[in-house]
Amino acid sequence: MQFRKKTSSGSYGVLINILIKAALVFLLLFIVVILVDKIDFPAPNKKIEKNISNEKLKIVK
Repeated sequence: MQFRKKTSSGSYGVLINILIKAALVFLLLFIVVILVDKIDFPAPNKKIEKNISNEKLKIVK
């Protein structure tokens, strides 16, 4: 009798592998969002105002 190594981990192994990869991607995105949030971007000094005339507005129903 020869020893046969089972090379495929089955459907559960593939599913767990995909879930682990997805969790790592979400964790990486979460860390990137946290780090970008901590960066203090400079605010504009001048107040921005834009006048919109009533002629250009269209009412959509």
